[in-house]
Amino acid sequence: MAKVIKKSNAAQTKKLQSTFLIYWEKTNYILLSVGIFLLIIGYLIMSIGEWDSTTSLVVSPIILFIAYIIIFPISILYRKKNRNENVNNKL
Repeated sequence: MAKVIKKSNAAQTKKLQSTFLIYWEKTNYILLSVGIFLLIIGYLIMSIGEWDSTTSLVVSPIILFIAYIIIFPISILYRKKNRNENVNNKL
């Protein structure tokens, strides 16, 4: 009789990794959470008080601008350089 070799289920199933694991690191997630926090603060400030108050018309749009135009793109595009890349660039 021939021996039957069973492979484990882990070996048979392919693990699909998220593409974000390649590019996104802890700093990207921290920046993204800061951006979401600023969005929440900006909209909360906008909702407080009169519709024509200084906080609703000046402060809140500045906070939202920082979140949408500065923090979110930085969190998406930020990438650490490897030491090997720095050494190759110096040569």
